[in-house]
Amino acid sequence: MKNIFSIACLIVLLSCGGKSDNVRYLANSTGNINNVSIVADNLLWEGRVGEAIREVLTAPLPGLPTDEPIFSLRQIPTQVFDGFATSSRSILKIEKIDDSGVSITRDVYARPQTVVVIKGKTDQEIIDQLNKNSAKIIDAFNKEERREKLRRINKSLLKDEAMETALGITVDIPSIYKIAKAEDNFYWLRKNLGGYKTMDLMFYYYPLDAIKKGDSTIVDIINMRDTIIKERIPGEDDIIMTTRTDYAPALFDIILDNKPAYETKGMWEIKGAYMGGPFVNYAIEDKINNRYLVAEGYVYAPSQDKRENIFELEAIIKSIKIN
Repeated sequence: MKNIFSIACLIVLLSCGGKSDNVRYLANSTGNINNVSIVADNLLWEGRVGEAIREVLTAPLPGLPTDEPIFSLRQIPTQVFDGFATSSRSILKIEKIDDSGVSITRDVYARPQTVVVIKGKTDQEIIDQLNKNSAKIIDAFNKEERREKLRRINKSLLKDEAMETALGITVDIPSIYKIAKAEDNFYWLRKNLGGYKTMDLMFYYYPLDAIKKGDSTIVDIINMRDTIIKERIPGEDDIIMTTRTDYAPALFDIILDNKPAYETKGMWEIKGAYMGGPFVNYAIEDKINNRYLVAEGYVYAPSQDKRENIFELEAIIKSIKIN
């Protein structure tokens, strides 16, 4: 009887061992939003390679009133890249070997995680690979950080079913935002940052023919923006928000919710009140409903860095799905 029991235990242990061989248990990734860990030998980090990495990943983020880097960086020497050090959510790894190229993989050491590996035989080869693939690398890290931001946002969502039904959309908005105005398919939401500082969202739409494609596109978008704000968010004594004319807005063609969209980044101001800040405006082409669905975020936080504010607003807007 004892022998039968021993054999049964052995079979169970072997079967469990066989299953565990096929399962990878990954730790949860860690790190602040928009932080990238750079795994590189000290000599590379302190030399031309490190300088090139900083030029690409800490370049000023477009659309902010002061220079703020796209990402914050932390270097980890290759020889200590082990254990907890491998749990960073976004990792750029430099390998000086007899090979060259760039690879982008997910969930290598932890989950969720994006790992970019740049290989090269020489410093110059590594720098060339970095510069050649810079847009792709930045996009990969941006997507990972946006996924993480939305994961955190989804822990507590605003109950905005009435707005979503009226506009024919779904969108993930943190419950800390409050609806300040809801009328005639125009919605204005605000998040208090303390004192008079705020982060704001606006959702509305206008006809497809309101924007002409070509040289006048940016002019049409700004004109519609200023008109809507003047009508829907009037200030006291005719003091209203308007787009700054001395800071040329930047226009980008993007895809949002699998639809063509215009992304506009610029600065707003309230003349006479010495108030202003950055905004990002998305006009999504919704041909089925013969409209541009517009989602905009803007920030008022004087003497404060605004990278994370704008990033949060962009993450919320890019969660939009048109029904």
